[in-house]
Amino acid sequence: MRVVVVGATGNAGTSLIDLLRRDPDVESIVGVARRLPSVELDKVEWTRANIAEDDLEPLFAGADGVVHLAWAIQPSRDLPGIERINVEGSRRVFDAASRAGVGKIVYASSVGAYSPSDKRTRRDESWPTKGIPTSFYSRHKAAVEAILDQFEHRNPEIAVVRIRPALMFKRDAASEIRRLFFGPFVPSWLFNRNLLPLIPFHPELTTQVVHSRDVAEAYRLSLLGDVRGAFNLATEPLVTAELIERTFDARVLRINPGILKGLADATWKLRFQPTPAGWVEMGTNAPLMDASRARRELRWEPQFDARATLLELTEGLRKKAGIDTPPMERKAGGILRNREIRKGVGGANP
Repeated sequence: MRVVVVGATGNAGTSLIDLLRRDPDVESIVGVARRLPSVELDKVEWTRANIAEDDLEPLFAGADGVVHLAWAIQPSRDLPGIERINVEGSRRVFDAASRAGVGKIVYASSVGAYSPSDKRTRRDESWPTKGIPTSFYSRHKAAVEAILDQFEHRNPEIAVVRIRPALMFKRDAASEIRRLFFGPFVPSWLFNRNLLPLIPFHPELTTQVVHSRDVAEAYRLSLLGDVRGAFNLATEPLVTAELIERTFDARVLRINPGILKGLADATWKLRFQPTPAGWVEMGTNAPLMDASRARRELRWEPQFDARATLLELTEGLRKKAGIDTPPMERKAGGILRNREIRKGVGGANP
């Protein structure tokens, strides 16, 4: 099997490349990225491409499956540019794969694609994917879901799989996650478990997480199995105030989501951090997912529970963990994070 992974050097992509390299049914892998890593890997051919601009059809020639992971979260102050990559770039990936005769497309959707829901009911894959209007990330994920609806109608011969994971973390993604969501002014030592006596939280922020390697395994199973359609991915237990207190030996400070949204909005506008307030609204409105279909049809069984996943992330944040790819390397933000500051904290990719 020949597989093309678009967005191969990020959080999920690096885990997927590792799993595919170990799979005897996968003969070759094309790893597509905007910035290429220097590392050489067995079975892997690296190719540079910008999905919003470059000719993608030649990259997919002869491929049995394409996994589309490429997605932009920053620069959060350039919404037209981000939309061009996320929405139009995704459309270009799907159309190029169709023209190249690819038989299967696996797309990295998200819990963020779903319409608002309360936190009392687990929602399966039939829940509407209209997004959270105040979150650009959610709007873009919902827009791509709509594009895929039309694409599947036009191309019934192509098996399309949509993977919708919860918040996705691993230790080696910590440096990238810090740059994307916390910015240069949050010190790494702050994530020491012994220095977290109070953690702001609210029941409306109850959420789910999943380890990046478990998500990558779902991508692999989707490629190799006779499946199509959408699959929710989340591990147990739910991330609640009680779980946070047990995991970090800390007390939860109950904070109104409106206050948290206001703080996020003010600090984003002042360029103290790169995350606009829409992320808070997505956190309070996104549904809790029922992941039973993935377990039943993909035979997917996560190897990391929620507590282990959260501990990996905080340990990685404290130790500035990363790996040798451009988006995930430890020093991507520059010396003393000067590159992040110089480019405006959310104003450009470091």
